[in-house]
Amino acid sequence: MIISYLKVIEGTSFSSSSQTEVTYQAQQLICLDDNGYIARTIEPSDSDYVSVKQIAQANDTLTTLRPNQYVLPGFIDLHIHAPQWPNAGLALDRPLNEWLNTYTFPLEAKYQDLDFAKLVYNDLVQELLANGTTTALYFGTVHNAANLELAKACIRHGQRGFVGKVAMDNPAQTPDYYQDASAQVAVDQTEQFIQQLGELNQTTDLKQTPVITPRFVPSCTPASLQGLGDLARKYDLPVQSHCSESDWENGYALEHYQMRDADVLDHYGLLTDKAVMAHGTQLNDHDYALFAKQGVAVAHCPISNVYFGNAVLPVKRVLAHHVKTGLGTDISGGYSPSLYQNIRQAVMSSRLLQDGVDNQLPADQRGVNDSAISVKTAFYLATLGGAQSLHLQTGKIAAGYLADLQVVSLKNVFQADDADNIFEKLMYQTSQADIEQVYVQGEQVK
Repeated sequence: MIISYLKVIEGTSFSSSSQTEVTYQAQQLICLDDNGYIARTIEPSDSDYVSVKQIAQANDTLTTLRPNQYVLPGFIDLHIHAPQWPNAGLALDRPLNEWLNTYTFPLEAKYQDLDFAKLVYNDLVQELLANGTTTALYFGTVHNAANLELAKACIRHGQRGFVGKVAMDNPAQTPDYYQDASAQVAVDQTEQFIQQLGELNQTTDLKQTPVITPRFVPSCTPASLQGLGDLARKYDLPVQSHCSESDWENGYALEHYQMRDADVLDHYGLLTDKAVMAHGTQLNDHDYALFAKQGVAVAHCPISNVYFGNAVLPVKRVLAHHVKTGLGTDISGGYSPSLYQNIRQAVMSSRLLQDGVDNQLPADQRGVNDSAISVKTAFYLATLGGAQSLHLQTGKIAAGYLADLQVVSLKNVFQADDADNIFEKLMYQTSQADIEQVYVQGEQVK
């Protein structure tokens, strides 16, 4: 019996099969079911290829791609400060404390104005989808009403969102005009947001996920860190924060807690197998072992790290310690909403780490050997790595995976390139204008 599918896409695809390998499949049928999953992939050599295609044509459910179009998994952005979108590209030459206090905190404080929140969040979600980002892990602000507007924007435009009410109650490290009034307020309002988002989810098939979100150790008191850790355990929810992002942050934990940043977060129950920690440029082998033991993921933000990380994240070393790793834009510490741009920067940064940057040193002392990653590994971070970090069955074009897809065109085709060459061109040359279709859970959103 021939089964008809909700939608069938006929075309060529690329998908990660491991941290270093990409599968190329020419001219397959990608069959989507009623629940937003890939039901099957059918190759031309399969006996029912022609009949399935004919039924889809008859039902007007077939999309046949052009020869220069390719299907990729949708991208997963593991670290976005949604309220900072208006500041993207601003003041990146300033020290972190000045960037936060002069530019970032005043902007985030504006989200008590819901009209402003709606305007920004609608624009941001549409921009990310247009860049192929089908799932996004968001920091919100301290304002729950605005955080709900972010979740509503995700629902409205069809993006899978993970949204956190930011907790920041330490008066010594947060401005008096933008902070939680106390640790109890931070925890209570986080729990309130969890419940409010649960109610909102009853109105949609595309569920949004609340995330426990201590801004980072310096912004929180021990009482709020403990309360948030208790909530993470009570509701079995994802956790997101920054960990060893910079020399300053790494040093803050050592000075104030006499422990490393990761150990502080672990002490308060915030390092779980659903935790995603951003940046990690200052993590050491002790931290990697702790992350691996607890199942914690790292959100690698290569563009942002150039400006604020004080080092290059050694991605190969992190992966060798069996730590889940994905990719993040870190808007607005990262200026671009495109994970393609961050894929490229991840490769470039790894090459700089391997080769070194100080030309006054001899070549054999200048870099860190065996640090370079390939663009295939960077693509893995943006797809399967991110999916595994969020416990999502997506990031891969295969039966049983969520139908989160992007259709990308390649203009620069002047010769008969092989699959590897086509893939590299896609990774290095794709712009927003080349992303022609985007699907989230089987629904076309671009």
